Amino acid sequence: MKVLIAGAGSVGIAIAEDLSSKGYDVVVMEQDPAVVEKHNLTTGYGIVSGDACEVSSLQRAGVDEAEVVVAATGDDEDNLVISLLSKQEFAVPRVVARVNNSKNSWLFNESWGVDVSVSTPQQLTALVEEAVSVGSIVRLLEFERGDASVLEITLDQGSVAIGSTLGDLDLPADVAIIAIVRDGRITRASDEFMLRANDEVVLLAGAGDDEAIQKAFGGG
Repeated sequence: MKVLIAGAGSVGIAIAEDLSSKGYDVVVMEQDPAVVEKHNLTTGYGIVSGDACEVSSLQRAGVDEAEVVVAATGDDEDNLVISLLSKQEFAVPRVVARVNNSKNSWLFNESWGVDVSVSTPQQLTALVEEAVSVGSIVRLLEFERGDASVLEITLDQGSVAIGSTLGDLDLPADVAIIAIVRDGRITRASDEFMLRANDEVVLLAGAGDDEAIQKAFGGG
C-alpha cells in the first residue's frame, strides 16, 4: 500500500517512520529543500520536494497511486487544501488530516475531502482520560465520515456487566465490540467472553449510542 504524507515536521516524520518500518511504501512531501536533503540521507522512505497544495506537485509525488494521503503539515489551511485536492482531483480512497487548532476542527469533514481528522491535543487528552477514567466512556478516535467513534470503557467494581458474557449484553445494533484488554493483554471479542471488573472494553459505535453503552456497562 502506498501512503503519501504531506509535511516533514515531527508528526509527518513520525508517521512515515512507523509505516515504513511496517513495510508500507511511504513518500513524504516537504517544501523546504534543506529538510528534504537532510532526510534523504538518513531514511529508508522516500521524501520529495514540493508544495502539496499544488496539483502538479502532488502528481510528481505519485498521488495517483496512493491509497492513503495524510495531510500532516502545521497549517490547517494547507491541510484542508491538500485533503480537498487529494479527494476531488485524484479520488484518493482514504484521506487523513491533522488538525492543529481545535477551533478549526469543524471544517475537517467530507466537504473538504477529509475521511478522518486527528487533533494531537485531543488524542493526548483521550489517552489521559483512558488512563484515569473508570466506569466512564472515553472517546479514543472519531471518524468524520459515517459519524462513528472508537470508544473505551473500563468496568468498575459495580458494573452491571460483570459476570455477563458479551453475547448477553443489550447493545444497539450499530455497536461492535472490537476487543477486550485484560491485565494488559488484548483479547479478541467473542460472544462467550465473560467480563470481569477492570476489563477495558473497546467498541466501535455510532452517534447517539453513548447512553445505551453506559447503561450496558455502567454501575448498578
